[in-house]
Amino acid sequence: MRQWLRPRTGLARHGSVPKIIFEANRPERTKEATVEGGGELVDVADEVLAQVPFSCRSATCGTCICRVIEGADLLEEPNEDEAELLGLMGSGGDHRLCCQARFRDAPGVIRLKALDTGGPQAAVGDD
Repeated sequence: MRQWLRPRTGLARHGSVPKIIFEANRPERTKEATVEGGGELVDVADEVLAQVPFSCRSATCGTCICRVIEGADLLEEPNEDEAELLGLMGSGGDHRLCCQARFRDAPGVIRLKALDTGGPQAAVGDD
């Protein structure tokens, strides 16, 4: 079972694990977590009830596309399915699919914001 550590618990070794922040349009809806070990963003988003829409969870719809504001170096390279869909969507290098992106076990901050795509398979760029 994965151990989820919130910044206020005092359980995380300061600066030794990634802090993941899901920004929202309203500051009070921004969610964050500090997680030991690497893993999948979808799991963290689910755990903290982040404002990230999900549909297929398999890199076929693009609903969960996010802009990586900070910490792209803490994310693993996109897998083949994610890279293909991001290419079809014409997204830039600062976009990732939350259902596919994996983060490394390393200190730092990953800051993301879900894009308002207007639904599955909408074009990226009107954010």
